Amino acid sequence: MRYEPQVSGDGNGWVECSLGHRHWGRFGAAGLLITDGARVVLQHRAPWTHDGGTWALPGGARDSHEDVVTAALREAAEEADLDPATVAPMQEWVDDHGGWSYTTVVAQALVALEPRVANAESIDVRWWAIDDVDALPLHSGFANAWPTLRDLLPARDVETTGWPTLRNLLPARDIDATD
Repeated sequence: MRYEPQVSGDGNGWVECSLGHRHWGRFGAAGLLITDGARVVLQHRAPWTHDGGTWALPGGARDSHEDVVTAALREAAEEADLDPATVAPMQEWVDDHGGWSYTTVVAQALVALEPRVANAESIDVRWWAIDDVDALPLHSGFANAWPTLRDLLPARDVETTGWPTLRNLLPARDIDATD
């Protein structure tokens, strides 16, 4: 599957937050933190990108018409060739800089995913063991957020199949057979 954008992004552009930092994304930015319970998908950013040569989430500028989940799923499709239907968004975490924010959407992989480089913004995209992420050269924003994000990941209750038990990840709900 190769993602084909439907509209050119009106969110592309630099902004300055109230802290005086420059950020990419006129309407903020969003990224997708995908986990299978033991690993996460990370993107090795191309040298020419902001904070290039570092590892981070597939993510980028939000467009004016997008909510954060839509933006994060679009960016993961554009950068890692991931089908949005193969993940289940579970929660969001916002890094608010005043006038600009980056929202991380934490998502559970629903099937065995094979992320791959899908555009020139990445030199590699792959699964990393959660315990190995700290040793990587991380994008500065992701490095600051990683301790909090790691704690948001679902418990690593992995069954013998190697896949986490979804019953512990999704909210419980009663199902009435008459519905």
